[in-house]
Amino acid sequence: MPARKQNTAKESLSWHQLHADEALRLLNVDPRTGLSSAEAAKRQAQYGKNVLTQKRGASAVKRFLMQFAAPLMYILLIAGGVTAYFGEYIDAAVIIGVVIINAIVGFIQESKAEKAIEALSKLVITEATVRRDGEKRRLNSDELVPGDIVLLQAGDKVPADLRLLQVKSLQIDEAPLTGESAPVTKQSNALAAETILAERKNMAYAGTLVTYGVGEGVVWTTGNSTETGRIARLLDEAPDLTTPLTRKIEEFSRVILWAILGLAVVTFAVGLWRGQKPIEVFMAAVALAVGAIPEGLPAAITVTLALGVNRMARKRAIIRRLPAVETLGSASVICSDKTGTLTENEMTVQQIFAGGELFQVSGVGYQSIGTISFAGSFVEVRNKPALAETLLAGLLNNDSQVRREGERHKVDGDPTEAALIVAAQKGGFVHQEACSTHPRIDAIPFESELQYMATLHQRHAHSGRVIYKKGSLERLLDRCTHALDKDGQPTNVCRDEIIHAAERMASDGLRVLALARREAAADQQSLAHEHVSAGLTFLGLQGMIDPPREEAREAIAKCQNAGIEVKMITGDHLLTAKSIARQLGLGNGAGEIVAVNGATLEKSSDAELLQIADKASVFARVAPEHKLRLVRALQARGHVVAMTGDGVNDAPALKQADIGIAMGITGTDVAKGAADMLLTDDNFATIEAAVEEGRSVYDNLTKFIVWTLPTNMGEALVLVTAILLGTALPLLPVQALWINLSTAIFLGLMLVFEPKEEGLMRRPPRNPKAGILTFPLIMRTCFITLLMLCSAFGLFLWGLRSGMSDAEARTIVVNTIVMFEVFYLINCRSLLNAPWKIGFFSNPSLFLGIAGMIGVQLVFTHTALFNRLFHTVPITLRAWGLLTVTAFAAFLLVELEKWIRRKVGRGTE
Repeated sequence: MPARKQNTAKESLSWHQLHADEALRLLNVDPRTGLSSAEAAKRQAQYGKNVLTQKRGASAVKRFLMQFAAPLMYILLIAGGVTAYFGEYIDAAVIIGVVIINAIVGFIQESKAEKAIEALSKLVITEATVRRDGEKRRLNSDELVPGDIVLLQAGDKVPADLRLLQVKSLQIDEAPLTGESAPVTKQSNALAAETILAERKNMAYAGTLVTYGVGEGVVWTTGNSTETGRIARLLDEAPDLTTPLTRKIEEFSRVILWAILGLAVVTFAVGLWRGQKPIEVFMAAVALAVGAIPEGLPAAITVTLALGVNRMARKRAIIRRLPAVETLGSASVICSDKTGTLTENEMTVQQIFAGGELFQVSGVGYQSIGTISFAGSFVEVRNKPALAETLLAGLLNNDSQVRREGERHKVDGDPTEAALIVAAQKGGFVHQEACSTHPRIDAIPFESELQYMATLHQRHAHSGRVIYKKGSLERLLDRCTHALDKDGQPTNVCRDEIIHAAERMASDGLRVLALARREAAADQQSLAHEHVSAGLTFLGLQGMIDPPREEAREAIAKCQNAGIEVKMITGDHLLTAKSIARQLGLGNGAGEIVAVNGATLEKSSDAELLQIADKASVFARVAPEHKLRLVRALQARGHVVAMTGDGVNDAPALKQADIGIAMGITGTDVAKGAADMLLTDDNFATIEAAVEEGRSVYDNLTKFIVWTLPTNMGEALVLVTAILLGTALPLLPVQALWINLSTAIFLGLMLVFEPKEEGLMRRPPRNPKAGILTFPLIMRTCFITLLMLCSAFGLFLWGLRSGMSDAEARTIVVNTIVMFEVFYLINCRSLLNAPWKIGFFSNPSLFLGIAGMIGVQLVFTHTALFNRLFHTVPITLRAWGLLTVTAFAAFLLVELEKWIRRKVGRGTE
């Protein structure tokens, strides 16, 4: 049968369901000779190169210009234009400078999907050993076509999606694709059609790594049609989501924009209706617009987020997009990968069954720190012969090494075997010494069909020879005729007791290995399968798991106290995932773990998935599209979703999530390219610390907005009131601009240095549908605005009636507004608590800013240059005292309002 278009073949055939010879027939290839060069060239012309097609992204110029496409940017550009119109070129340059800096920072910080797609392309381009024209050749993987016969060995990266034809002890690390924490042992037999991706043991997928053994497979699909290519399409289709902060700032800015324009138009119309000169009315409208624009807001946002980035970097969280700092603080659900994030990513033996006794093993990971105990009491291994022999068997029947590399321990080989080595070392064995006194003579390597490994050793130089065997209990127990009792003496095998012990270990989520031995002839030189097919003595069971991180358990508890749900999404088995979840404290308040596997998700409709996503806390054996659907379902339920991951399979979900978090150590380039944040220590506890930092960032931004709004609105209302009453303008445009820029620099930006308030992680997540300001804060803003209006306009009228010139009365108004902002700044250090409750001097920058502001204001008021530039005049000491007392009275009223709110139990949320 001639080769068909690969996408058609992929959609219509389940290649894992086919027998090897049928797959070869469909692809029209002889595995002994492979494709001919001519046929390969023909197929490449038909199918194209074995590479991922990259979507053309927006140009750098367009991406830079898009940074200006926001209402707040429009407002600032208008402000800059108006300021330049009045000849205040320095001030105009400052405003335009703020706009450009914002655009540059956004352009540099934002990660784009094109980088992730490029990383995917690099992932699948490698060299491959291929059989063509009857001989072996090394080719670049982009030259492969459907029907090519590929030869695999340890260290190879799989170059395309293969149907395996032959394997010998072949193991492939598929963690980047499936999330499976341990290498997968492969086979070549046909599988059921419904077999999920993570369990298709007769397939090898592009971009995965061969860790052990050899194999041979036929390419059935290449390029965009591979599993990696499918993930690239999912990644490509995932939208670039806005963050809660950017959405709220856009909404907030849009409201301000229309409010300012509306007020300016009304002011202009009312002034004309009252018969005032058009030029005077126009000046009033411009002054109103300039006064109402919060010029300092973009700078405050950028500085606040940048400080958050720096603080998070010190906590081992690298932010790639500035708004991601705040998004973490909004998170209501964290979907976390298991291996390496919630767990140590180091297999550890936790239980040993030997001599009819169950032993507990303490310690975590590949460090040989820990003890072995029985019934809560430490045991001397040398006094437990069956235990000692079980540990020795695991140590010798082993092809791996554990070595120290800096502060960490690295494994050369299989993590499961590394766990056996560490367990033996905790029991007092020394690896090199044991291998020296029991030198290996021969071995039967592990093969997936056999499910065991056997080794032949010389025992103690002159005491004969012994065979050790390890593998699955099902393949060992039936071959055992005896077992060791607790004293190390042979006894009859108690099958029920052993099976019960294995089942109990498995129920705890442990991976169970059985160990046995057989005496060998003193002159035996080789090892064959018949030597281990019968007559074995059962030694014991070792149960291991990748244990949870202790700090992750504490971090999850803090997240749950903060009202943040934590859900585990993993490629591991359901039983293992549930056990880890139970140890981490996941689930509902009653300790119930609701777990769902990928097969259930596959069958669920979108409507059913909404319910499942909300209720379940563990999702096991999931495929990439399942992760993507889960994130979308949670977002549809109104959640702000943080998603962690490290593999290629995680990339689409990382991009879809409100904030994607990639692992800095184990993460693939693809995952890092799709993420907003990288964890340099791959630790869930770092996420919890970053969430707290994100909440602090949002807190400080809210404080800035609550502080700046009454000023801007107060200035606008002062001018509107003057127009309505037909008086002289209390404030000129250049004076309004001076107030806004100087106070934003010296006062407002000091709020971004406020330390975290206590209790941040005891608050529930913010409602993502709520605006930046809650109703109590809106009411406070209106209250302060009215206070500022009454005080500023009242003092303006007092100055005029006292015989002052317009310039002197305006100077009093400018200083009144500035002093209002100084005292209100202290109010805003906490939106609910009194400033002395949070540590009055805990933010030294704030008081330095206040001192600077007062100094600058004295220069503004009492120097000839500034008087000429801003149409001001010096004012009397009496005027200074009056406006200061007025501003301080407002400070006391705000503290009284906060005290009343605390008493009645109504916060700012």
